[in-house]
Amino acid sequence: HAVEDVSFSIKKGQTLSLVGESGCGKSSCGRSLLRLVEPQSGEVRLDGADVMKLNEEELRQARKDMQMVFQDPFASLNPQMQLANQVSEPIENYGLLTGDAKMDRVAGLFDRVELPRSFMRRFPHELSGGQRQRIAIARALALNPKLIVADEAVSALDVSVQAQVLNLLMELQAELGISLLFISHDMAVVERVSHTVGVMYLGRIVEMGPRREI
Repeated sequence: HAVEDVSFSIKKGQTLSLVGESGCGKSSCGRSLLRLVEPQSGEVRLDGADVMKLNEEELRQARKDMQMVFQDPFASLNPQMQLANQVSEPIENYGLLTGDAKMDRVAGLFDRVELPRSFMRRFPHELSGGQRQRIAIARALALNPKLIVADEAVSALDVSVQAQVLNLLMELQAELGISLLFISHDMAVVERVSHTVGVMYLGRIVEMGPRREI
């Protein structure tokens, strides 16, 4: 069993971090919340609705509220698309805005993640790792989600860049009231961002509590 008997809740505007060694089930747990991996049983409630019981179209709509930031921004971005088009893709997928309104929204997202608007016409290979991860965050924010699952979102970055990206996530959380599930094996990072910490071992949560206690 990759993940078994795991239960937790995340409050609005707070961060729950899952920590544990590689292969303990953290990422599988995070992906199963969004049904990128289909759990065999259990329930996932977002604002009271059980995500597990949604049909394909309902799940598609529910994913507006749940977004993911992956570990490697270079792998999660399309090398052949300009960055503005990558950030606007979720908006287009749901038909929320078109034309100038869409590009205004994208420009605003670049402002939010503190990247110059001149980067909108660039491609992923023209950015540093930290800048690429900011693009991934901007794309995750495009639909105003309630929950972001950040799966080792800073582990591929240098320590100084990690701090900048973590500060950005915390500022956005304070400003927008986003709930974060932060998956990491780095205790220093977890100590910085978490309200609550869950420790996973062999697919189960073996310890859960406020940041200071853990």
